[in-house]
Amino acid sequence: MILNESLSIEQKLEILSDAAKYDVACTSSGMQREGKKGELGNSVAAGICHSFSADGRCISLLKVLFTNECIYDCKYCINRSSNDVPRTSFTPRELCELTIGFYKRNYIEGLFLSSGILHTPDYTMELICRTLQMLREEYHFRGYIHCKAIPGANPVLVEYAGWYADRMSVNLELPTNEGLRLLAPNKTRKNILEPMRQIQAGIAESRQLLGFMGGNRSAYYFTKKAAKQAGIEQRFRTNGIETGRISTKSEPAGDGSFSLQSTVQASVAEDGTVPAVPEKKYQGLALLNEVGKPAGRGFAAAGQSTQMIIGATKETDYQLVSVAEALYQKFDLKRVFYSAFVKVNEDSTLPDLPGGPPLLREHRLYQADWLMRYYGFAAGELLTENRPNFNAVLDPQCDWAVHHMEVFPVEVLKADYFLLLRVPGIGPKSARRIVEARKSGGLSFESLKRIGVVLKRAQYFITCAGKTLGQLHLDENYVTQSLMLNERLPKNLKDALYGHQMSLFELPAFTAATG
Repeated sequence: MILNESLSIEQKLEILSDAAKYDVACTSSGMQREGKKGELGNSVAAGICHSFSADGRCISLLKVLFTNECIYDCKYCINRSSNDVPRTSFTPRELCELTIGFYKRNYIEGLFLSSGILHTPDYTMELICRTLQMLREEYHFRGYIHCKAIPGANPVLVEYAGWYADRMSVNLELPTNEGLRLLAPNKTRKNILEPMRQIQAGIAESRQLLGFMGGNRSAYYFTKKAAKQAGIEQRFRTNGIETGRISTKSEPAGDGSFSLQSTVQASVAEDGTVPAVPEKKYQGLALLNEVGKPAGRGFAAAGQSTQMIIGATKETDYQLVSVAEALYQKFDLKRVFYSAFVKVNEDSTLPDLPGGPPLLREHRLYQADWLMRYYGFAAGELLTENRPNFNAVLDPQCDWAVHHMEVFPVEVLKADYFLLLRVPGIGPKSARRIVEARKSGGLSFESLKRIGVVLKRAQYFITCAGKTLGQLHLDENYVTQSLMLNERLPKNLKDALYGHQMSLFELPAFTAATG
């Protein structure tokens, strides 16, 4: 291991926590494990940094790299091998002591552990496994642990980490093969997809062997399952309008092993086609008796996630959401995270960012991702090859609605759950409340507001007992303009659309021109 002995633990922590800030895969853990007498920590439903639990508490985790040493030279990464930055590494003992020390001081409820590549992927992954084993077995830590699997590491090491971690993730980084070859030539698509496939198979087998302890499926899976149970077999239909395909999931093979479909839509080639990934079967988890049962946990029971960098290469939003949808379908990921590209290195292959990181684009992708996971939208509904990028002014749900005015108005007293989710201003929670409330009586616009419907958006698309809130306009331009006025936009975008308000000390343009 490469260690800088002149650095204190505090200095190492400062370097390695700062180096981890570009990894955005932090969200609610989805785990629920209470504390136990004689052991330390717990993992509640939202046990990860900058998240909120069900009772409103804001809780966090220690988010660090094991090392910022790296043998790879990814052009977008601050820790690339060619950069002259301070390098250091933790030892497994140091990282365990830090985690327990922060937990005892009530600073954290879990650990988010990623790493650069020290010497080799196997060497790095073995150090991570030692750290996790030490935390669980020697320090009896029961808090939440999110661990990054190192692409290219031995599958036995990936499996070993899975029995100690609550969630695992492998960063896709760049969604296309072309982008990967351009900016991360040391990484291969095969080395990224193989551990994803292994983790998926391990979670599925763990679920079968250990029941609920083995973890649950993703929100995307449950949304599609509910749509299928509602009678939507192949296509989602709203008032006779076809609006997206419902996909089927791969199921356990008859022999108890788990295999993936031969075609995995997890990357997009230069010509826009999706390459095939060979089918592979996993015949059992070798370390189940050694690690899984004594630990009392499932294999990565909180699922797996990944991250894509947005704006470093020239992919369209349509390509990005299509890749995300394929990952949800084929790998049953809990989340796909989107990280706006931040230019930290000077390189001719990296794009210039005159307006700064594409944060608005990142925000639109997160909104679209939410629609796919919880609302039942398909990527092909939100965008097409002819309209490949999201509207900068309207959120994706509003943008879909104004392009499908033939579906509206929707009568809230009669519409089914999935049709209600097509209405801007109505989310899954308010849609469920509407369906339940109308069983016991009528609804009014005032009661819709109390239920949680955002009427300033929904009013253009709904009727309630045949009534409208004001005059109903089904003109696309009128509705678009009205929705734009209610959008919270960055100041520079608002100025471009509507102009800006003059200050007291600003001369009118004609006055300044004439002197």
